Amino acid sequence: MWRWTAVALALLCAVVGASPVSAGPADVADRLRAIPGMTVDERASTITGVRWFWLTYRQPVDHEHPERGSFTQRVMLQHKSANRPMVFHTTGHFVPETMFQTEPTTLLGANQLSMEYRYYPQSRPNPVDWTKDTLRQGAADQHRLIVALRGIYPRNWITTGGSKGGQASVIHRRFYPDDVTGTVAYVAPNDVDDQEDSAYERFFATVGSEPACRTRVKALAREILERRPAMHRLLADRAATQGWTFDVVGGIDVAFELSVMDYEFGFWAFNPESACAGLPSPDAGDEVLFASFDRVLGFPFFTDQALAPFTQTFYQGGTETGWWRPSLSHLRPLLRHEGVYQPRTLVPRDIPMTYDGSVIRDVDNWVRHHGTRLMFVNGGNDPYTAEPYRLGPGTRDSAVYTAPGVQHVYLGNVIEKLPAWQRAKATSDLRRWAR
Repeated sequence: MWRWTAVALALLCAVVGASPVSAGPADVADRLRAIPGMTVDERASTITGVRWFWLTYRQPVDHEHPERGSFTQRVMLQHKSANRPMVFHTTGHFVPETMFQTEPTTLLGANQLSMEYRYYPQSRPNPVDWTKDTLRQGAADQHRLIVALRGIYPRNWITTGGSKGGQASVIHRRFYPDDVTGTVAYVAPNDVDDQEDSAYERFFATVGSEPACRTRVKALAREILERRPAMHRLLADRAATQGWTFDVVGGIDVAFELSVMDYEFGFWAFNPESACAGLPSPDAGDEVLFASFDRVLGFPFFTDQALAPFTQTFYQGGTETGWWRPSLSHLRPLLRHEGVYQPRTLVPRDIPMTYDGSVIRDVDNWVRHHGTRLMFVNGGNDPYTAEPYRLGPGTRDSAVYTAPGVQHVYLGNVIEKLPAWQRAKATSDLRRWAR
């Protein structure tokens, strides 16, 4: 299945030998290089007192059959001290190309490790077997890296992530609950029943503090559809200039409608409510309406060029994590392609997809009946958490917080936006877990 070269024996040793480094040269760079399967590139740091490393770590494509092939996974390490805690940032997506600190890292004065999720372009096997892009394989990637680095960083570990990365941190805890001492999951979606999405209807009926804003967002989306010929012309002109194509989704008209169907979700997820004041009136000119719509959501998102790096996200959405189905009553009967609003549309047709929600249901059950030291931090205006993780009768030493008025945040400081008593409690719990 997987390409196996003349260096198979050495590669197999690197893949199977995930034992931690417990002793070695004093310098952290040398200790990192001593880990089988690890490459190390130290770069000039932009954060005082923190060393910056880019790593690649060789992982099995299939953790149940490590002899069947491997790939290299990108990892960013921000080293402060081996005597400090480690915050493992489970990105769920790419790793940003610049140094940054998550909120838990800042609160703890910790080291930080950020792992690119498997099957993103720079962490993808070649050739690609998409059946191995699963939630359990992703959790095993995280576990194996923790095992490899534990000898260098023996203090307590905390996992954190936002959105898909927050979800990944919880999934890892379910399968490897003792790897870390706590998890802080930001704006993490939890689509336990992929066929039941009425929670989103309730969310969009009440989101924000101004009913007029909710009405305006819906009205603008409908107005865009009403002006289909003019919007098509503007989009086609832009696509010709930029070299955009729309083959994956099935043409420019499908891409146009996908953008309109996504508008309400995108506005509330990625814009503060105050942005409503800058929206044009429905009777604005075509160019004004097009430009505003593009700023809020971005017409390029459904081009082949924009979709390609995110194939992994859409693939897992259609095979395991689930996908929301919006109520589009405010856009009917103007829609021509309502049925395309699903992950299958966004993934090339030569990649088979079959949905199985068993892992998501299992993780949800674990959170409610066995989860410990879990902190869920949500945004009050974020539609991604219309279906959130919830604590249950067996959950221990855990909490769910919602920051009022906050939208979808991947790496921002949300704990600091909580009411004072919640902020103090969340910070205290995090520091206790990391001691």
